[in-house]
Amino acid sequence: RYKQYSNKAVVSTQSTGETIYKLSKKGLTPSQIGVILRDSHGVNQIKHLTGTKILRILRAKGLASKIPEDLYHLIKKAVAIRKHLEKNRQDKDSKYRLILIESRVHKLARYYKTKSVLPPNWKYESATASALVA
Repeated sequence: RYKQYSNKAVVSTQSTGETIYKLSKKGLTPSQIGVILRDSHGVNQIKHLTGTKILRILRAKGLASKIPEDLYHLIKKAVAIRKHLEKNRQDKDSKYRLILIESRVHKLARYYKTKSVLPPNWKYESATASALVA
């Protein structure tokens, strides 16, 4: 099955899938893969071409990450703020922002546990969070 996108290129679903696997093995996230496919391959929406989303394609091959992308980035942000607070203990605004970010992490983790994306015993702990994003 072939579709043509804005006269840039004729793209097949098989070559798109192979490109997705190759980019994932380089360590890119599904949203980064989507941006690359849009900008350099002329594919606006992967779902319109293949019928499935990038994350589902990666999950079928076992290449998806253990932690969902949005949760990963929130944890990464919390770790960065904690590192900042080690040097700047008096930064009240960062302390407040850290509380807000960590509450979002807990809320998102609770959602993903109900959807069985995360295991039921998964728990966010600030002491071990830097190991999750490393």
